[in-house]
Amino acid sequence: MWFIIGIVIAIVTFLIQRSITYDVDTEHFRIVQEKRGIKTATRFIGFGVAAVIIILSLIRVVPAGHVGVQVLWGKVLMDATLSEGLQLVNPFVTLEMLSVRTQVYTMSIAPEEGAVRGRSDAISALTKDGLEIDMDLSIWFHLRKAKAAWVYQKIGKDYVEKIVRPASRTAIRNATVRYNAVEIYSEKRREVADEIDRQLRKDLEERGIALERVLLRNVKLPPKVKAAIEAKLEAEQEAQKMEFVLQKERKEAERKKVEAEGIAKAQNIIAQSLTGVRGARYLQWQYLRTLNNFAQSQNNTIIITPFDKSLTPNLFYNVAPK
Repeated sequence: MWFIIGIVIAIVTFLIQRSITYDVDTEHFRIVQEKRGIKTATRFIGFGVAAVIIILSLIRVVPAGHVGVQVLWGKVLMDATLSEGLQLVNPFVTLEMLSVRTQVYTMSIAPEEGAVRGRSDAISALTKDGLEIDMDLSIWFHLRKAKAAWVYQKIGKDYVEKIVRPASRTAIRNATVRYNAVEIYSEKRREVADEIDRQLRKDLEERGIALERVLLRNVKLPPKVKAAIEAKLEAEQEAQKMEFVLQKERKEAERKKVEAEGIAKAQNIIAQSLTGVRGARYLQWQYLRTLNNFAQSQNNTIIITPFDKSLTPNLFYNVAPK
């Protein structure tokens, strides 16, 4: 476009130059000089502007993270895709910019989060057990540079709506029918995302789009199913709690058993050690020690000890040795 404008300006300048003539008659010398100055100024300005416009029409800038697809007279130049930066191009070429950056397409229950604004864009899918669930997902992808011209020619710049969205929803529904609702909600969530990734990656690669990652963000179950799962989880937690209590009681019973066995063993050892002469001496020592403690106690003013027939205090605790 700018190239054509430059050519037009050059042609107009040339015609203006041809139309300005001057006479060398000395009587009209001043007019001649004025015409000559106008012609010179017109030449420099006209051809200068035309040259600048023509040169600028040959230079194009491809923004960072984009590629330029060249279209000449309606035909896509398949092997002439331009990379980012300053480029020299045919002035008659139309340059279409396509992004090769990572893009995110989100399908969400929340109207303000999804790619489709103003309404819920969650995916409703059937599970293996015949239940309908709603899912929130995000798809990370980017356009392959080498396929940019092909995508523009065969699909267009709106390839997200034409390819990414329908392919994603199809892959998701094909994956969920392999699993029960409870499995998708809990232990096989990551496995479901991997299955979606496997199916979607193949479809997008065939159309020049590289899949980076599938993020399964949320799974919304029917209210009755969710209530049943929560009740089951609560029962399992209660069972785990009771098992913990039982284990604690078993350990406490085991502790008491060991303690009782230790006491019985100690008593048996003491009973065996109290027999014979050594046992009698030990009891005599304990007897005297007890009398001493009573004598030093502030609560006792009178201590009555055993005595014999002559009323003599017996300070010896006799134990006949066996």
